[in-house]
Amino acid sequence: MEPTRKRRILIVDDDSAVQVSLALLLKQSGFDTVCADGPRQALGLLAGGGVDLRIDLVLQDMNFSLQTSGEEGLDLLARIKQDHPALPVLLMTAWGSIALAVRGVKAGAANFFTKPWDNTQLIALVEATFDLAAPGAGPRLSRRGLDAQCDFDGIVGEHPKLLKVLETIAQVARTRAPVLILGESGTGKELIADAIHRNSPRADQAIVKINMGAITSSLFESEMFGHVRGAFTDARSDRKGHIAAASGGTLVLDEIGELQRGDQVKLLRVLQDQRYQPVGASRTEQADLRVVSATNRELAELVAGGEFREDLFYRLNLITIRLPALRERRSDIPLLARHIAARVADGYGLGDVALTPDALDWLSNQPWPGNIRQLKQTLERALLLAGKQRLGQADFVAASAVDEGAAGGRLGVDGMTLEQVERHMIEQALQQHAGNISRMAKALGLSRTALYRRLERHGLGAGVREE
Repeated sequence: MEPTRKRRILIVDDDSAVQVSLALLLKQSGFDTVCADGPRQALGLLAGGGVDLRIDLVLQDMNFSLQTSGEEGLDLLARIKQDHPALPVLLMTAWGSIALAVRGVKAGAANFFTKPWDNTQLIALVEATFDLAAPGAGPRLSRRGLDAQCDFDGIVGEHPKLLKVLETIAQVARTRAPVLILGESGTGKELIADAIHRNSPRADQAIVKINMGAITSSLFESEMFGHVRGAFTDARSDRKGHIAAASGGTLVLDEIGELQRGDQVKLLRVLQDQRYQPVGASRTEQADLRVVSATNRELAELVAGGEFREDLFYRLNLITIRLPALRERRSDIPLLARHIAARVADGYGLGDVALTPDALDWLSNQPWPGNIRQLKQTLERALLLAGKQRLGQADFVAASAVDEGAAGGRLGVDGMTLEQVERHMIEQALQQHAGNISRMAKALGLSRTALYRRLERHGLGAGVREE
């Protein structure tokens, strides 16, 4: 019987000390390694290696000269993905180049890690990358094939970017590996968290969802860890916290990017050893947690800016799922529109409804900065205002004109950056709700704490009132 071949990793870095350190670490963990000083040598090894030098994973630096500023690394990544699309690539970077690494991940890299690296975290990342890598370059599963494997109820679409997300869920759901879900507001992060839990061995246990932006620092420990009677003035009885409630099941940390830095270390201690101490208790308790986090912010950039702890970031993002914005999978909009329209009509008792081809074309061509959540609101408004079973483009134009207070029915954000769209939406909410913070937060789908931070970031806090 032929012995099992060790997985071979190509290290691409012009620093010999980095090559030696990584090669030693990887060999101690049971991997074979081969090194290259730069793109030309790396591409040569990949092109001419043959069976005896087959590469299974690439670790590549983002810079190979003082002049490149990372562009040479992005070019190497593009050439590797063009010639070897199934070969996973992990990028090496410094925290000062996080934005560049994020571009690399969006361009096809499996993930990235920073220099200097933590040995244990890096090996865990390498092994997780191997676990997720598609075996060979064979065809990916169709939506029907994925649905035969897992329960993806409520997740609508067939675009390749969505199918890649579903494939990842199918691979990681049965493990207890922590998952970080990244995506713009309204892309369906909660549905993805639900699917991970529903297809895991913990499906019969609780899934506990916490909006981290809604928990103030003064209540963090009591909310998360619980408290015993007499721990503070209002503690009239023992109270179980979110950690205990989720033990045996899945803990979903929504808006993790809004967690106060002082509370991040408290959360980190629990995730490190699965133990916590209720407020006022004299001993620690054991928890059995699978953690899924979600945020619409680029968590790595928060780390680079000192807003988020690096060690907590690595604890949360062993597996990262990036949800595509709705504008990135426009071919799914007709499917989503029909699905949402049917559910909305059923909820309001409107009977069967239909969307005309010109209505679907109009919907497919909108920018949708609010993603699926905004699409749902648009469909719901048009169905209620039109008052009929068959809706055309004119019905949506009219409904949007009513909502925007302007003729033409455009959503009014063409050509704007995401930051500009966010400011625009907050300004509209400020005007519509006369600065009432509670009503604004509800309308925007944010916690009050998260909204206050966005107001401060955009310099819009002057007109806000509590009630």
